[in-house]
Amino acid sequence: MKNKLTIKQEKFINSYIQTGNATKSAIEAGYSPKTARQIAAVTLTKDYVLARKTELETQINSPKIADAIERKERLTEILRARLTDYQETGLDGAGYISITKSSPNTGAIAGIEAATKFDENGNTGTLFTKVKLHNPINAIAELNKMEHIYEPGGNTQNINVVFVIGKGYKKEEDAIQNNKE
Repeated sequence: MKNKLTIKQEKFINSYIQTGNATKSAIEAGYSPKTARQIAAVTLTKDYVLARKTELETQINSPKIADAIERKERLTEILRARLTDYQETGLDGAGYISITKSSPNTGAIAGIEAATKFDENGNTGTLFTKVKLHNPINAIAELNKMEHIYEPGGNTQNINVVFVIGKGYKKEEDAIQNNKE
């Protein structure tokens, strides 16, 4: 089929949607850095390439797909949730689980199990409810990935490193060099 994108064109348009930089996208797609600018300009004039770009942008902007803010909000619900968010005390002083539309952090709930247990005579049924929450550590890790915390040059804090000088080092530079090795 004449209007089918090549592998390089597909890589180019995917990169271009993410970066907005046509030359950089052409290079990332595998085109020569010497001709990348011209190839990018020509590629962006082709109707079928522009149609693919529109198709991909429509998928990205679909209301069915959670955007970054919505994903961060859900992950934040998971890391902030506590079992006490769903515990209440009845008039008789007994505790019970209550989850309603107004309960906080319900996105953190991984599962709910309920069972009624009876006494030895089969009377006096008592409802036992177990609530399982998603792991907040995993949510923190995902949020850190979204913020590029783990990447070199990412959103990191300055870290002060202290080198102990002594062990036979006469100068601070010698200690630093040895600690790098």
